[in-house]
Formats: sequence, C-alpha cells, structure tokens
Amino acid sequence: MRVKLLGGAALSLFFWSGAAFAEEGMWLPSQTPALGEKLKAAGLELDPADLGKLNVAPLNAIVSLGGCSAAFLSPQGLVATNHHCVYGSIQYNSKPGQDYLTNGFLAKSNAEDLPAAPGSRVFVIEDLRDVTTAMNKGVTTKLDGLTRFNRLEDNRKALIAACEKQPNRRCDVRPYFGGQSYFLQQQLEIKDVRLVYAPAGGIGNFGGETDNWQWPRHTGDFGLYRAYVAPDGTSVPFAKENVPYKPKAWLTISQKPLAEGDFVMVAGFPGVTHRHWTAAEVRHNFEAVYAIDQQLRADYSDAISKATSGNEAAAIKYASILKGSDNYKKKLLGEIAGADAINLLGRKDAADAEFRQWVAADAARTAKYGKPLADLDALVKEANQARVDNLRLGTLNRAQLLSAAQQLYRWAKEREKPDSQRESGYQDRDRLPVRERLTQIERRFDASVDRKLLEQALGEYRKVDAAKRNTALEAKLDRIGVDALYATTKLGDTATRLGWMDKSAAEFEASTDPFIQLAVAAYAGTISDEQKAKTRAGKMQAARSAVMAGQLAFAAEQGRTLYPDANGSLRFTYGHVKGRARDGLIWTPFTTAEGLVAKQTGKGEFDAPDVAIAKLKARDFGSYVDPKLGTLPVNYLSTVDITNGNSGSATLNARGEFVGLAFDGTLDGVVSDWSYDSSINRTIHVDSRFMLWTMEKVHGAQRLLTEMDAKP
Repeated sequence: MRVKLLGGAALSLFFWSGAAFAEEGMWLPSQTPALGEKLKAAGLELDPADLGKLNVAPLNAIVSLGGCSAAFLSPQGLVATNHHCVYGSIQYNSKPGQDYLTNGFLAKSNAEDLPAAPGSRVFVIEDLRDVTTAMNKGVTTKLDGLTRFNRLEDNRKALIAACEKQPNRRCDVRPYFGGQSYFLQQQLEIKDVRLVYAPAGGIGNFGGETDNWQWPRHTGDFGLYRAYVAPDGTSVPFAKENVPYKPKAWLTISQKPLAEGDFVMVAGFPGVTHRHWTAAEVRHNFEAVYAIDQQLRADYSDAISKATSGNEAAAIKYASILKGSDNYKKKLLGEIAGADAINLLGRKDAADAEFRQWVAADAARTAKYGKPLADLDALVKEANQARVDNLRLGTLNRAQLLSAAQQLYRWAKEREKPDSQRESGYQDRDRLPVRERLTQIERRFDASVDRKLLEQALGEYRKVDAAKRNTALEAKLDRIGVDALYATTKLGDTATRLGWMDKSAAEFEASTDPFIQLAVAAYAGTISDEQKAKTRAGKMQAARSAVMAGQLAFAAEQGRTLYPDANGSLRFTYGHVKGRARDGLIWTPFTTAEGLVAKQTGKGEFDAPDVAIAKLKARDFGSYVDPKLGTLPVNYLSTVDITNGNSGSATLNARGEFVGLAFDGTLDGVVSDWSYDSSINRTIHVDSRFMLWTMEKVHGAQRLLTEMDAKP
C-alpha cells in the first residue's frame, strides 16, 4: 500500500496501535506536521515544523557516531555523547602508567586532543529521502529468493554509489516495514575524530555493572569528542594540520532548571527494535534464543575476566570488549523479566490472532494477504530453527586473529570482481573502515587471551550438529592444532596484518600462516551458508513486506497509526520527566548528590574521585543547584521511547535546549525493544547540570565550559 507519508513525503502510512501510549514512538522527522497538535499539547514550545527540517536546529546539530548518537555543543565541532560511547577511545589511548579509564582525560588545549580509536566517525545528517521506487526496480513476484535478494542489493548499491559521488559523503539505504518502503540516509562523514574530555571512571561509570540498567542511578555517563577537517573544510583522516569542524548549528545549553513533569525530547539514531515481528518470532526468541544467548555472553565475560586477571596490560586491552559483553548479558535478563511483567507473549498472540481473523473475514483480503502470511509463517519457522545454532557458530568470531584472517581473505576474493559486483562491506568505499578495524586489534589483543577465547568458542561451536558446521575449517584446525596457530602466526603484528589487504587470493592460498590457512579452508563453506541465508532473506522480504502492507491496511481501517521499527535512521521521541510507582516501589524522577555520596565506598564500582566526594559533602554545588530540589541533580527519568543506538542522544527541553544525555533504561523496561509500556518504560538521562558541575568542580575544564557558552 503506497500513500503519502504524514507531512507530504511519499511513503507507506505509519500507524500506532489504538492502545499505544502518548510517549510511544520513534518518529521520522517528516512525520512532525501530523504530530504538531500532539507535540504542542505535550508542551513543545518550538514550531513542530522545525522538527521536520534537517537543515535547521535542533536536528542539524544531531549526529551519529555509527553505533551511538551525539550532538554538537559548540561552533568548534565539540561533540557530546556518553562516556560508554567514547569508552573504546579511552581504552585505546590507555596503557599501564597512562590509565585514562580510571583517571579520566582532559585536553588543556586543542593540541592535546587525542586521536579517537581507529574507525571513529562523526556522521552529520543531511538528507533522508524516499527511494522505494528505485529500490523496487526490476523486483517482481516471479523472482526466486536469491535473485530477489541480489536485485535489491544491486539497486541499493547503485543508489549508494550515486549518492557518494558527492565528496565526503556516507550514504545508506534502509528498509522500513520489512522492505515495504526504503529511505536513503545521506550524511557528511568526518573521519578525524579526537577525544577531548572524559570524566574519571569513578564518575563516568559510577556504579558499574551493579547499577547498570537500575534506578536509582548516579552516573556521569558523558564525554566529549571534537570533529576535525582539513584546512579547506574537506573530510580527511587524522593530520596535525587539520582544524576543528565548524557545524552549521550547535545546541544551546539550557539555563532554566528542568523539573518533574517537564516536556523533553530525544533525537538520535536508534538501532534495532522488533515491535513488528510476528508472534511466532517473538515467542521463539524468548522461549528458545535468549536463555542461550545470555549464557553464552555470561561465559564470554567470565572467560575474559579470568584470562586477564592479574595482567593489567591485558585487562586494559579487553576493557571495552568486556564492558560491551557485560552490558548486553544484563540487558537480556531485563528483556526476559520485562516480557513477563507486561505479558508480552500474550499481547503478541492476541494481536496476531486479531489480524489473521481480519484477513480471513474477507475474500479479497484473503486473496491478497493469505499466501504471503502463510509464506512468512513457513520462513519464520525455518529461520527460528537456525537462530540458536547461529549463536553458537558465531562464537568463533570472538577469536580476533581468525576473524581478521577470514575478513582479509574475503577482501582478496572480492577484489577479483568489479567494484559494483562486490559484496557490501568489501567495496572500495569500505577499504578505510576495514583497515581501521584491523588496526584496532593492536591495542585490543593479547595472544594468550585470544587463545583461551578461541578454545572456549570451539567448545560451543562443536555443540552444533556436525552437518551444520564448517567441516573444512575443522579438518584444517585439527591438522594444525591450536598450539601451532599462535606459535607460528604473524598476524598479531599490525604491519603484517595490514599488508595482507593488498595481496592476491593466490598469495593467501600459498601462505603457510596457520590462520590464513584456516581462512582459506573455511571460505567455501562460508559462501555456501551465505547463499542459503540470502535465499531465505529474499523470500522473507517478499512475504514480510506484503504482510506489513496488510497490517497497515488493518490499522488504517481502525484509525490507528504504526511507526516503523528502529533501523539506525534519524528519529525523535518525546515524553516527560517522570518517576515511576509500582507495587509499593516509588521512583522519584531525580537522583541527587546525596545519593551518590551515600553509595560511595571508595573501592570497586563505587569509587568516585576524592575531590568529587569532598565537594559534594561540602555542598559545593556552585550555580548548578536545583532550586526545587535544593541540591545538585545527577540523573533523571523520563518517558521518552528509546533503544540501543540512542546512547548519547541529546535530551532537549520544550525550547530545544540541551538538558542532558540519554544513556540507559531500566532493567524491566528494556523490553521496549519488543513493546512499549508506559507503566514500566523509563529512560535514564545524565542531567546537564551534573555534567557541567563535574567539568568545572572536579576536572577544571573551564576552557570547554567557555567554549560551550555554559553560563554559570
């Protein structure tokens, strides 16, 4: 079903469910005209139309870091995001005797800004346009699954190539509603990103995993990057002569205290949600997949902790990897608990049954949607059977040298083709990102740790039925032996590793390096599995897009509106500063300095710097005290609707001013990846006043406060 998108752009209708909550929705900018009255009623003081414009503030101050969100806070390219979003760069620049993870980092001048971890980017949004017609060129119902997949992929690569003829641009095409529609997102890619400021770990990660996904929270989860460009304004990799990027807009830091009940909105790039998955997919995920996934991640974290215990250098190298694993394993537990709390499976079953009854009640609808629905059911069943196996098979990718060797050999094989025919991720546009990922290994790798992780992964890998494993890889590994893998490989050396990017496939096939030999042996099986996955994906796109057209028609008939699942494109969401009360448990909307001091133990995860604790105990809050609270606010709750990828998203007040950063959710509320429920869903933000207080009182970052025009 093709109609005009709310606000005028051509796209499929977006409907939210009749039982949806006012705060629910990750909205596209082009939907703001139709949401205008709701936004005004909620408290927005800006013209709602401005939220639909990518060339004016506040949206043109919002940026992506390629996994996290962020925003410009100064005319000199200063970028605010979460501490955990810059954590990889803090880790990359740390070593024994220079432990920025613990002590934090502050550049006293631009000359002291540190290069961020290789691969770091700032992406500035420029356009988000409908390309559905171009994507569907040559796509018909007569195509088999693999041909359909390849046709869509060819169309996608052609659109990206045309977009990236503009210099310094990074473009992508993403599906909406399972491929019922497609949008192209165009961004300016800034390649020189530098670390400017990160608070001490005892502030930026105060509470650690104990407090992660919990409330009350007292974490200063923020950090600052700076974007740099060449003197002529072009985007180039790091060079000493580069200068700070001058953004077209930056956010103003609010001077008005934020209070309970205030309107807030978040703009960013949410990653993935599954709110439109079928009931069968959701049920299988929670009944079969998540328990195994959570256990695999827990075992992975334990293996890293054990392998790095007593080795400071190795612990620093694996700190970022371990933090990511710990974060996700706990999130999975929260999703399971949240699903029970809101009866997610019951909700999905009821909604699915209602839709199927609607289809069956009319002959025309049955003719149009019946077969796609049956096809989707069969494909979902097939995909469900593969998901658990793929979790275990994928653990081999945790061995960094094996993963690097496979990527390098695939790079060589793809280079034998014309660029337009290469797989996505292996085209000329991908050379620098691939090189940077391979470079990162040098400060995130320890051979003894990598070996232990490989041995653990092999144990999980071999739990999968032999017919589904890569027998050629296993046979080669058995002949080489794990001891020889690490004793004789040269891939641990960065120069050697990067040198393989320019070697031919024949040189790989003649190599005596054991990891290279493993990669060559595994290649045929990997390609075979990939072709099967593409075939299923092509069939799935045909079925799911048709079923979603039916879901849209069903919702339209009932006067309801759906929004698309998150997919990494720019969205905004709005709500209010609000606590939570459930079954005798009351959460106030703000945490304060007193709560942080009460949690302080001076060791482990609750070890804020002495200077911070001393000033908090002395009530040296400066100008950042809240007049209603009578103290310094640290974190606050809101009802805005976020997910992974929103980390680092700027939180704005009713006037579009900066009032903090979204950085987390509550443990049972993370089920919002599957369904939003205002009774439990809360987003946790770091208050801008705590950010400014920390910069001024703890780390003496007055230079940066002046640059941000943060008035006392």
